[in-house]
Amino acid sequence: MFYLLFVIVFWGCENSSHTALEHTSQVPEWKKEFAGTYVSQINTPATYNLLSSCNKKPRVGAINELSDRKIPIDLTEIRSITKNGKTFLRFPLDKGEQLYGLGLNFKTVKQRGRIMRLHVDHYGGKDNGRTHAPIPFFVSDKGYGVLINTARYVDVYAGTGVRRDSNNPPVTKDRNDDPAWSPNPYSDNLEFIIPENGVELILFTGENMLEVVQKYNLYCGGGFIPPKWGLGFWQRTPTLFTDKDVEKEVKGFEENNFPLDVIGLEPGWHSKAYPCTFEWNKDRFPDPQAFVQSMDNKGVKINLWCNPYVWPGSNLDNALGKYHGSHTVWCGNVPDYSMKEPRELFKKHIQKHQLDIGVSGYKVDEVDGFDDWIFPDIAMFPSGLDGEQMRQTYANHVMSMTDELYRANNKRTYGLVRGANAGSVSYPYVIYNDYYSHRDFITALINSSFCGVLWTPEVRASKSDTEWLRRMQTTCFSPMAMINAWADGTKPWSFPEVYKGCQEVAFLRMQLLPYLYSTFAQYYFEGKPPFRAMELVEGYHSKVEEIATELDGTDNPYAKALMKEVKDQYMMGDYILVAPMFDDEVKRKVILPEGKWYDFYTGKLAGESEVIEIEPDINKIPLFVKDGGIIPMIEKVRNSHEWQMTKTLEVRIYGTRTGSFKLYDDDGKSYNYEKGEYSVKEFKVQNGQASVIDITSDKNWGYAAPKWKFMSQK
Repeated sequence: MFYLLFVIVFWGCENSSHTALEHTSQVPEWKKEFAGTYVSQINTPATYNLLSSCNKKPRVGAINELSDRKIPIDLTEIRSITKNGKTFLRFPLDKGEQLYGLGLNFKTVKQRGRIMRLHVDHYGGKDNGRTHAPIPFFVSDKGYGVLINTARYVDVYAGTGVRRDSNNPPVTKDRNDDPAWSPNPYSDNLEFIIPENGVELILFTGENMLEVVQKYNLYCGGGFIPPKWGLGFWQRTPTLFTDKDVEKEVKGFEENNFPLDVIGLEPGWHSKAYPCTFEWNKDRFPDPQAFVQSMDNKGVKINLWCNPYVWPGSNLDNALGKYHGSHTVWCGNVPDYSMKEPRELFKKHIQKHQLDIGVSGYKVDEVDGFDDWIFPDIAMFPSGLDGEQMRQTYANHVMSMTDELYRANNKRTYGLVRGANAGSVSYPYVIYNDYYSHRDFITALINSSFCGVLWTPEVRASKSDTEWLRRMQTTCFSPMAMINAWADGTKPWSFPEVYKGCQEVAFLRMQLLPYLYSTFAQYYFEGKPPFRAMELVEGYHSKVEEIATELDGTDNPYAKALMKEVKDQYMMGDYILVAPMFDDEVKRKVILPEGKWYDFYTGKLAGESEVIEIEPDINKIPLFVKDGGIIPMIEKVRNSHEWQMTKTLEVRIYGTRTGSFKLYDDDGKSYNYEKGEYSVKEFKVQNGQASVIDITSDKNWGYAAPKWKFMSQK
């Protein structure tokens, strides 16, 4: 009798629990906002979130120019549960479906099968979600993506948990006698935990993953166009340099005939640093205004290192006194820059001490943080935010303040930052860190294209001359070409044996500035990331199931290569494929997407929809151009000021297909382009004939009639 009663009670409890679970599960409701863009509010989301911390509005017109593709998944399979102050989300996954994004990762591109907590932090060598830009946005190769708009840490189970109620459960296997047994059985769901009672979701659809990323970028305000000087070469000087040391450094670049546009000053420029005063050290820089002006006369801009923590008792600290958080960092106070008043006080201070004398921008350090020195999650701030919310968004606040200030001065800026999060797309900053794996740098550059951020593989020390050259080559094909000599004083000519190659690739970057500048214009107008993963390239086949079917027992090296993660090649703009060399590599394999591809340097056919093996000249980074590619170039210049003076324009044409390229130009320094003050000309090639079409007619045009160069003639 007792046993029967126990069974009845147990069954009743289990059934009741199951019913309760189903009762609290919801199918989110979606409201269409723009073309292929939908928003869902689950319960009552927190008013403070990632997008609100950035204060940017969607580029509605640009979004609506893209496709209005229907949502490619069954919305009823998206479920949410709110329990114990947390929101649990579930999205369906098909077999073979791949996931990308979920933050700035350094070792992986495909994210299915991974567990992570998205948490702003200095990268520690593992793709576990703790990274400089842990952006809670994923892209599926089914043609949709979702942003989870929360300023909390987000737990992710990307196709790892197997649900009892799965529509496609894995087959149970006996490990004792089944060699196909796996400790990671197939999972058909993507799940998240958000530690809040509600959350806002934004869903984007597209004809392909690139269009999904475009809509995400445009929803966050669109990309930006750097000042022309920002795309030149950067040299960061050692800590404690004086004005005389900097002058000597600049002279060295002149004497060695090496490009230079920006000098970055490290902590020694502050009167106090770690934490900072944001005022000049008068011993090292007795006349900052004269120093900055003298550099500007040479065509060299000054960029200043800082971290956001304020020296106690300094002028800025006294002004911000009542707006500090509960904890300090390196004994420095942490202002609550989510509030209007301290933001205005900070902007007033740096306007007086830096912008008024011509400083071009900042390198914002240590906004990511190690747990043992940054303010803890238990910290509280005057606005009511806690340490977790502030840590997830602090970099956004610092970027937004400087962005607002330079816009108020109508001067474009370009700088470096150690952290970012969703919504920061339009801020003119490039992420960097102290991690120094060359291969992982390129993986991060690839991943950045799924996240709405930019990443630079900067150059510091190297263990050999070959490694030095390889690193120099990759930084010249990234958003910011830079040596960071803060610790060891390295120069481009520190390895004389390979200086010719370093000089050659730096001048090549300068020649390609019209192409690169137009690529950044795409970032602003269309939301296209300027540097892209191969999965975002038209004709690049990445669906594992379809490839496996195509293999059909045959030896197909191309299909097999596409089944693997591609972490060592990427696109710069629409046409140039970059295949870096690493360390002492002599040869490597390159996957060429569908169609014909040509060697950038010679114009010779490199291959067509295949894997090729190359053994390049050590002085040349391997570059390939898509059939129909049009590459505008200028003559070799050492400084962007010379770029703005030159009128010569060589337009290279590769292959035989019909092609076009929209060459963009503007004044290179102001935000007037956002008011329509720019020029665009479309170069077209068809049946071997080249032509120019005026898209806009504006005074901001810096080139003479192009000289056509057909690179692939037989």
